[in-house]
Amino acid sequence: MPIPTKLPIFTRISAKDYVLNQIQEWIIDGTFQPGEKLYDGQLADALGVSRTPVREALKTLQDQGFIEMLPGKETRVTKIKDEDIFKIFAPLGALQSLAAELATPLIDQKTIIYLRDLNSKIALAISEENSFDALKLDEQFHQRIVELTDNQYIFSMNSILQAHGRRLYFLKSVVLAHTCTKDHEEIICAFERQDKEAAGRIMKQNWLQAAENFYGLNKDK
Repeated sequence: MPIPTKLPIFTRISAKDYVLNQIQEWIIDGTFQPGEKLYDGQLADALGVSRTPVREALKTLQDQGFIEMLPGKETRVTKIKDEDIFKIFAPLGALQSLAAELATPLIDQKTIIYLRDLNSKIALAISEENSFDALKLDEQFHQRIVELTDNQYIFSMNSILQAHGRRLYFLKSVVLAHTCTKDHEEIICAFERQDKEAAGRIMKQNWLQAAENFYGLNKDK
């Protein structure tokens, strides 16, 4: 179980949250591969904390579906299948569709400019085949819309689902489709018209199309 060294010192968050965020990121980016065993003692030493926050974090990661813990036996990173994309993106699309509807009356011109700037950066990253930056920017685009709802339940569920989606993209080395930026622009236009129904419909379409594109690219691999 290779663990990166020279980690940044955690600040302003609890030891559990620091450990949780770091282990989750390692699972998402493939540092810890599907099926790999995790050892709380090694993780505690690497992260400079006691075993207690590690165990608490692992329990949360199990609840979120990133790891599976067999009491008294072992802890492993969960495996993931191509078909899981629909299990993740269908509820994510529904959730973010609701977020888009709720955010529509709250959108101001500053946010419109911010979203358009992000979308331009996404398009550039895709054209340069920079999948990592494209994915990160796409998350920022959708995250800003979710934040506008000021709904902690939508925010929490969205974060977990997006993390699983990001893991799929990293594991399969898939770049975002060019069509995603077209959907984003249509969503922004719906925001400008204050058309919440259109914003919600296009947002849902954006996620379902992403799932179909992903599966189509990987089903024969």
